[in-house]
Amino acid sequence: MKIIFVNRFFYPDHSATSQMLSDLAFSLAQSGRDVSILTSRQAYDNPMTTFPSATIEQGVQIVRVWSTRFGRRSLVGRVLDYLTFYVSAFVHMLSMVQRGDLLVAKTDPPLISVVSAVVVHLRRAILMNWIQDLFPEVASALVGNQTKSACDILRWLRNWSLRTAVQNVVIGERMEQKLRDEGIAEHRITVIHNWADGNAIHPIDIADNELRSEWNLQNRFVVGYSGNLGRAHEFQTILDAMYLLRNDSHIVFLFIGGGAQRGWLKQAIEKRNLPNGVFKPYQPRERLSLSLGVPDLHLISLQPLLEGLIVPSKFYGIAAAGRPALYIGDQDGEIPMILHKMNCGISVGLNQSEKASDTIKMLAGNPEICKRYGRNARDIFEKRFDLRHAERAWKAAIHRASKQADYYM
Repeated sequence: MKIIFVNRFFYPDHSATSQMLSDLAFSLAQSGRDVSILTSRQAYDNPMTTFPSATIEQGVQIVRVWSTRFGRRSLVGRVLDYLTFYVSAFVHMLSMVQRGDLLVAKTDPPLISVVSAVVVHLRRAILMNWIQDLFPEVASALVGNQTKSACDILRWLRNWSLRTAVQNVVIGERMEQKLRDEGIAEHRITVIHNWADGNAIHPIDIADNELRSEWNLQNRFVVGYSGNLGRAHEFQTILDAMYLLRNDSHIVFLFIGGGAQRGWLKQAIEKRNLPNGVFKPYQPRERLSLSLGVPDLHLISLQPLLEGLIVPSKFYGIAAAGRPALYIGDQDGEIPMILHKMNCGISVGLNQSEKASDTIKMLAGNPEICKRYGRNARDIFEKRFDLRHAERAWKAAIHRASKQADYYM
């Protein structure tokens, strides 16, 4: 049985969905599976990047299709990128997918599961969905109810594609409950958390981290945010905490990555004349241990309305690096529950900037507490969230799906 994954981004792109998919696809290929990827020719943070249309990497066949390249700067451009990818992917899937093959649809672009469900019906193949976020609920939460009618139609189509799939892999328990609330049968839902590679990302002592000196952060308490600064994340509380800590020269805030809110945040910091903000671009994957090891404390944020619709995957890399996290958002959310239960971080609510700044000052003045949280984070990572656990879970899920092949053949 051939396994075909479809997602807009894949290796060597460094976006979160790409890294997860790359880890899994290469692992499956190494175990002898016939694995293909249907993806785009562009990079997440640079739509003008052009990857080859067809290559083989570590035993995985990669097919890259044409789409427009407006990127994430405008909503209209992004929609056109989605639409052209849908069309190109549909045409290529019709030729790639054969009877009995397993097609695994991720959620970039949103609703690619609907296109994939049409193809598996036509080709009598098998569909699995790998759900990183729930659309259109995410869009509805961000823009309000003015698009309710359109969202209702899209939700119906999405749910049809979920019922078509033999398995829907979700990345958290609250997301699992969301699907159950939508009427998706329990036996069609599997929870497999996102992960990090514990061999590639490992704890590095701050004194031995060369990026600390390269970025001139020696002898500072570094509060870091690493990854996408997107619309789903909340930065006003962080900005206000920075203001409250502006006179503490020992504490610095480091932002590594890009996204829709990076420009706004940088301008807001400059407008307030805050001296404690440092910005760096995305770092190559081979430097993740170093870059994730620079902060003494990591920030994670999520708009509370998006709990159960999105799970911030940056937590797993943070835990792999043996660093604690300060979560800003719903304190009963997926990640805060792990932080509290495993004693590897602290959470505060939205707009609780004073509590956030007090927490940062407390940890900056008590390095042993910070280190203990970090050790606990690495410990729970090794027990639950290392790549090897996800590999086993995914292979088991694919094996269960393959048992359905006789029905489709």
